[in-house]
Amino acid sequence: MNPKKTEDLQANVENTLFKPFELGGLKLPNRIVMAPMTRGFSPNGVPGADVAAYYKRRAENGVGLIVTEGTVIDHPAATGDPNVPNFHGEEALKGWANVADAVHEAGGKIVPQLWHVGMTRRNGSLPHPEALSVGPSGLALNGKKFSEPLTKAEIDSIVSAFASAAADAKRIGFDGIELHGAHGYLIDQFFWEQTNRREDEYGGDIVSRTRFAADIVRACRLAVGPDFPIILRISQWKAGLYDAKLAETPEQLEQFLAPLSEAGVDIFHCSTRRFWEPEFPGSDLNLAGWVKRITGKPTITVGSVGLEVEFTSAYRDQDSKVADVGELLSRLENQEFDLVAVGRALIADPAWAVKMREGRYGELLPFQSDKLNQLL
Repeated sequence: MNPKKTEDLQANVENTLFKPFELGGLKLPNRIVMAPMTRGFSPNGVPGADVAAYYKRRAENGVGLIVTEGTVIDHPAATGDPNVPNFHGEEALKGWANVADAVHEAGGKIVPQLWHVGMTRRNGSLPHPEALSVGPSGLALNGKKFSEPLTKAEIDSIVSAFASAAADAKRIGFDGIELHGAHGYLIDQFFWEQTNRREDEYGGDIVSRTRFAADIVRACRLAVGPDFPIILRISQWKAGLYDAKLAETPEQLEQFLAPLSEAGVDIFHCSTRRFWEPEFPGSDLNLAGWVKRITGKPTITVGSVGLEVEFTSAYRDQDSKVADVGELLSRLENQEFDLVAVGRALIADPAWAVKMREGRYGELLPFQSDKLNQLL
C-alpha cells in the first residue's frame, strides 16, 4: 500500500472504528465488538483463569466491547457440551466475576451471551444425559420430531432462567447482557416457522412467533432495571441452513422486529455470513442496516469481518488471508450500522484492534483453523 493510501485509510479508521459510542450508561471508546464464539475451554461449565486471561488480552488491546462465548442458562437441556460455560451456580458465576473483573482492569467492557441451544442438542448429551432436548414444537431444524412441544409451564421456567441469569450478570459486575436469538438455537426455533408449529399464543404468524423472545426480554428488563443494556442477537440463517429466512421482505422484517423492540431490546446484533451482502433486493443495506432503519435502534454488524473469505470457508482454509476493511469503514461512516463485531480475526490476533488503530496492517495475523484449539 502506498503512503498516501495508508494515510487515508488510517484517518478513516480513526474517524469510524475508533469513534466513541454511548448508549445510556454504556460508554465505549470505539466501535469494535468481540463477537461471541464458542471455545469450550470451561471444564464442567466453569471458566478458569485461562478464560479470564483470554478475554483480558482483547480488552488490553483495545476492543471496545466484549461479548462472551455462549453461556448457558440454568436448564438441564440448555447445552450438550460439559465444557461450554454455565451462567448459573456459585462456582461458574465466581469464575465469570473474575472474567469481568479482569476485563474491567484492562479498561474494557463485557457482556455475557445467554444461551439455550434447544433442539440442536442431541438427547443423551452430557452434562445431563437424562434430560430430553426441548423446542417449541419438539422439532429439529430438519423438521423431524424428537420430543413433545414445550408446555406453558416449561416455557415460563425457561423465561425465568434467562431472567435469573440477567440478574446475576448485573450482580457480579457485567456491563449488560446479550440474548442468543440466532442460528437455529432455542429462541430462534420459536422465531422460525419450520421449527415452530404451535397453535397457541407462541406460534402462528411472524408476530406471534416473537412472543417467547419478547417475554424473555421483558423478564430480563424487570430483573435488571431500565439502564442495563439488553442486546439481542438475531439472524436469518441457521446452522447448516444458510438460505433460511425469517423475513422475505422489509415489511416482514418490520413485523418481526416491532414486538422485540417494544419489549425492551436496546441493541440488535445482526448476524450474517458476509457483512457486505445486501439483505433484500433493491438496496445495498445489509441486515444490520435494515434493522437500524426500521427500529431506529443501534445495531451491530457481523459476518467475516477481517477475513478475506466468508467465515465458513475461513474455518476450513489453513491459508486464509487478512481482508481489506475499506468497505466496512465506508458503511460505518455512512451510519448503516453502529458497531462492528469481529470474530475469527480476533481469535487469531488478540491485538487486532490496537494494530488497526496504530496502522500496523502488515502485522495483522491471518485466521487459521488450528488456532481454535487453543486460547491465544
